[in-house]
Amino acid sequence: MKKNKSNTSGTIALNKKARHDYHLEDKMEAGIALQGWEIKSIRQGKVNITDNYVIIQNGEAYLVGARITPLNQASTHVICEPERARKLLLNQREIDRLIGARDRQGYSIVATAMYWKKCWVKLEIYLAKGKQSHDKRDTIKDRDWERQKARVMKHKA
Repeated sequence: MKKNKSNTSGTIALNKKARHDYHLEDKMEAGIALQGWEIKSIRQGKVNITDNYVIIQNGEAYLVGARITPLNQASTHVICEPERARKLLLNQREIDRLIGARDRQGYSIVATAMYWKKCWVKLEIYLAKGKQSHDKRDTIKDRDWERQKARVMKHKA
């Protein structure tokens, strides 16, 4: 028997705002320590990772600001915290690299996507530099020009 999956790509949630607000540079993949009710909510697609960031405390990385909305039929004996800090599962070498980039070069650590990898929930995180407002305007101008150029080329052909 084949399972009929509604989401064939494996992507659970995207943070499109991160590409607008940051220059994304170095990509990493991290696992997340989740509770049972969180997995059930993620399977239903009740995840929002738009205003998140990663903090590092006591040599461990935590995802802050991601919201996983609990389901109505969640168990009554479990206390559901939708915006709790969730521990990221990274190697010590990866954590050291994140600490070094954050402290020495002033990078932010931002999550851009949450997705399934086999049966595990993974998080795509980037080392990122914040954009200034003029950089954001340049990005919008370039994107509009590309769209206009494609429109002109389509009508010429």
